[in-house]
This record gives sequence, structure tokens and C-alpha cells, in this order.
Amino acid sequence: MSDDDNTVYHAAEEISPPGSPSSHSPVAPEPEGTTRSSLHYSLLGPSLLKAGQDGVDQNKISEIIYNASKGSKFFAHEEKRDEALTLRIETILRRKRELEAGSVVNELRRVDEQIAGLERDRDLSQIIGMLLSRLGWPRTKRIIVHVDCDAFFASVEELYRPELKKVPMAVGGGVLSTCNYMARQFGVRSGMAGHIAKKVCPQLVFVKPNFERYNSKATEIREVLAKYDQRFEAASVDEAYLNITPYLQEHPKLTPDSLVEQIRKEVLETTKVSVSAGIAPNAKIAKIASNQNKPNGQFRVQSTREAVMTFMSTLPVRKINGVGRVFERELEAVGIKTCGDIFTHRGLLRQLFGDKAFDFLLNMYLGLGRTKIRPAEEYERKSVGTERTFRDLSGAENLREKLRVTAEELEKDLKKAGCAGKVLVLKVKLHTYEVLTRQRNLLRPVVAKEELYSLALPLLQALEAEFPVLKVRLMGLRVTGLVSTKKEAVDMNKWFFGNSKPAPKRKFDEDGWEVWPEEEFEHAQRVEKEEELKLTQELEEELVAREKKMETEGEKEEREEHWQCPICGTFQPADDTTFNRHVDFCLSKEAIRNAVKESSKPPPPPPLPPAKKKRLGR
Repeated sequence: MSDDDNTVYHAAEEISPPGSPSSHSPVAPEPEGTTRSSLHYSLLGPSLLKAGQDGVDQNKISEIIYNASKGSKFFAHEEKRDEALTLRIETILRRKRELEAGSVVNELRRVDEQIAGLERDRDLSQIIGMLLSRLGWPRTKRIIVHVDCDAFFASVEELYRPELKKVPMAVGGGVLSTCNYMARQFGVRSGMAGHIAKKVCPQLVFVKPNFERYNSKATEIREVLAKYDQRFEAASVDEAYLNITPYLQEHPKLTPDSLVEQIRKEVLETTKVSVSAGIAPNAKIAKIASNQNKPNGQFRVQSTREAVMTFMSTLPVRKINGVGRVFERELEAVGIKTCGDIFTHRGLLRQLFGDKAFDFLLNMYLGLGRTKIRPAEEYERKSVGTERTFRDLSGAENLREKLRVTAEELEKDLKKAGCAGKVLVLKVKLHTYEVLTRQRNLLRPVVAKEELYSLALPLLQALEAEFPVLKVRLMGLRVTGLVSTKKEAVDMNKWFFGNSKPAPKRKFDEDGWEVWPEEEFEHAQRVEKEEELKLTQELEEELVAREKKMETEGEKEEREEHWQCPICGTFQPADDTTFNRHVDFCLSKEAIRNAVKESSKPPPPPPLPPAKKKRLGR
């Protein structure tokens, strides 16, 4: 059935998932390094752990997906990626054997000292108000709640068309946005291609998305949440974080469990949409916990170190935000399946995966996460972008029209965010599923669709020159280097010269997590808020860096498409004329900055005598 068809095709009166309960099992483990087995698992998609699939025979589903995808461009792309990952894992395991043959005593001592430092900084409490703190009032256990709507898009559609509750149903067509729990019993899940979902569940009914309905219902839900935490954080259209510590302080007869049950009950009665919740001492654990008793349930991790460590010790690493299918397989290859396994292998991980990935894993093991919950609009935005997937598109006229539409969408988003951008990025996904990005620095911040289009056009033309038959299935535009367009915040000197202040020092939140900037496109349906993604993004950059390091020299040459500017550090197209023009522009800015700095500096002190060089013994 097409996306545009809203008619319900009734299946047989009794619809039941295939197979008996005894046949249901996760994908059976196969020998490591078997490309076909790892590819089977990879093709199951990122939503494998979604609620409602505990009883699904994943071996059968993986076989259906594998056979339905075989021969497609997507399959060829995934197969190539899987082969490359297998080679990377061989390199990681070779390095692991080398490390194990030597001594890791010093590294173990270093790691244990780092763990001890993180433990000293662990804070599970919260003082309500500075005045109470000064009066000696006790610190209160901090309670963070993650509220997640159950199959939100599907639930909203069922409110308008109750007959959909009785059939397996999915919202979307080409790719599924979500599906109801009856469909999940068959192995259907979000992110699955529509034609494959139909093979998994022939009775599946498709419904066209109605985002106006979803946004309206989300507003109703948020009105309820605001009663319990006015500064709640909307993480996406169907999930939010609340800090209910102050509310509990004001209502001492309520417990965290009874309060969350009250919130969920009020949301259901008011909006007719059920929600699940996770209760924990920080946002990361709360989000994981909200998936434990779905649908329409709640789960609590007590705000004690012992409870946190117990919960994390058996938790599969894949359930942590930031661990995708690639990193999961790499971790499993070295013997890490649960967060508790991280401690066992702690002496090897830094040298196998790098500093950033190691810090991420250590915080995972300890169950540390952010505790500051605040409205989404208070976060400093790092980028604004838009992208759309469509059927394979080619031809200069068609691609330019798609670019013009994308520029119009980006202008709307920029005006809504009240900002303009100084770096423009074009992203395309080829018909072969290869993703390419090209970027350029702009002479001044841009927001108008006409300028966005004209500035992005050369980037598209460069791709057309590189690929004589350019066939695209996704196009996106993103701007970074944001400046406010609000009148009270505009500083024209900064617009032209940039910020001449020294780079800010590294910032850490109260749990010791470094705050890193987000560099990714924002996707349309479920977007994690920037504060949650900062750590994940840095981890992804670390993994990409390792991937590039392991590529063959020939592949490296193919990817050397940009040169780094020695002045500003940005990457420019590998073209002599373009690169020299950019360097000249940077030098002119640098000269003006230096002149301004020198005019305001006091005379320099006399130089110190040169230090004597120490002779190093052999």
C-alpha cells in the first residue's frame, strides 16, 4: 500500500506472530570474523533493541532482511562496510595480542587512579536553594526522570482511527518512522524499509505521517509535564527530561515512584497517550531505564552508588547512547559485551581505542551522566541543518531544484532559530549509499535562501565534475559558526573579523564530563538534544579518525580532497586558486587583528636569557 493511501486493509480476524514462543531467540552467535554472520546482524538495523521485540525470532528476521536486500545497492554498500569493519577488527585484535604480551601494570595504575578521581567527584545529591544550604539543611537525593511516549506516532494515529489498534500498523512507507506493538511482535521496527517490513509481516498496514497531529499532541503532553518541572527539557517530539527533586521537596508525602506514576497517569488521562518513564540519579541512566518496562511502565535506579554500579554491570553496551553497531562489534571482539566488562579490560582500552573513546567507556562503566536539566532553548546551538531522503535523483536541472528547495527549508530553520551561519556544508548520499560532504567558509554570516543556494551551488557543481553521472538519494544543507540575528545581540565587528578572543578552556559539567560541540546534521524525527550528543559526537570523531588511520594508502589518496588552512585551521577544497584566495583572506584578517592587539598592548618586557639545554643520556 502506498504512503498516500490511508485505507485500512483488514487482515484475517486472528493475527498472530509467526513461530511458537519456544522458537523465539536472539540472533545466534557465530564465529567472529564471519562476514556473512556479521552482515546478517548489521542488517537488522539500529532499532533491534526497541521495546516489544523480546519474543521475536531474530534469526528468522535477519534471514528475511538478508535475502530481501541481496543484490540491491544498499546491500552492496553494507557488505563493503562490513568487510572494512572486519579488517579493522583484525587490526584491533592484533594490537590487543601485542599489548597482552607486554606489561600493562603502569596503565592499570593510571586507570585506577582515574577511576578513583571520578568516584570522588560522583555527586548523587542536590541542595534546594543556596539559603537552605547555608542554614545547614541536608542534601536531597537528586531524582531525574526520562519520559518517553510509547510508539508515539502510531499511538496518535490509533486515537483518530481506533480500528488500527487491532492490526499490525506502521507509520511511513519507504522507511518506517514507527510501528505499533502488534507489528513489533512480528519483527517490524522503526528504520526498516517498507518493502522489507511487508515481507516480515504481510498483513502490515501503512499510514501516512501527520506531523501536525504529532506536534499538537506533544504540546498537550508538555503542558502536563510543566506542572511538575517548569524547566523540563524536551529532548524530541515524544520524550523529555524532568528534575523532580524540587517537587518532591515541596511534597514530602510523595515518593519518586508514586510521583512518576501520578505524572504518567495524568498524561494518559489528559492526552490518551501512554508514556513510560525511567527514574535515576542522572539523565543517561534515566533514559536507559525508561525502556526497561515499556509500554506504559516505569523503572527506577536508586540514587546510590551501589544501585548504579549494579545496574550498569550487566547492561549491554549497545544500550548506551553513543554505542552503535560498529563500536558494539569492536567492543565485543575484545571481550566487552556489558558495561561491567569494561573494568576487566581497562588496561588495554586506551591504547586500543584512543583517549576520548576510553574516557567515554570509563564513564559508561561508572554510570556517570549529566544532571543539569534545563529548557532546550537555553542550550547554545552549534549548527542548523536540514536534509531529505528521496528516490534516486539525477540531472543538473533536477539536482538544482532540489538544492533550491533545501535552501528554502534551511532559511526557515535559521529564521526560527534566530541565527545565521558562517560555514556552509553540503551533504549528499549517492545512489550507492556513499555519503559525501563539502563545505566552504563564507565571507559573512548568511541566512537568506537565495544566498544559501548560490553559495551551495559551486559545491554541487564540484561534485558533478567529480562524478560525471551524479545520482543522489539524499541532500542536506547545514551551517555552523552561528551568530545571532537578533538586534540586541548583533556585533558587526565579530561578524566580519570573527572572535579574536583566545580559545576557551575545556569545560566540564558537575559529573566531570567534558562538554564537546555538536557537529552533526539534525534529523527530522528523533533528535537527541545537544548536551546529550556532545560526548557521543567526540566519540564518533575518534572512531572515524581510527578508521582513516587503518585505510590503505590508495584509499587515503582518494580521500585527500581538502587542504587545511594554516591560519584558521579549516579545511578547504584542494584547488590552488581557491586555497590561495582563502589563505590571503585569512592573512588579511590576521593582520588587522594583530594590529588592533598591538595598539592596545603595553611594551613587552626584556627577553629572558636562553635556557641551557640539558644533555640527555642514552
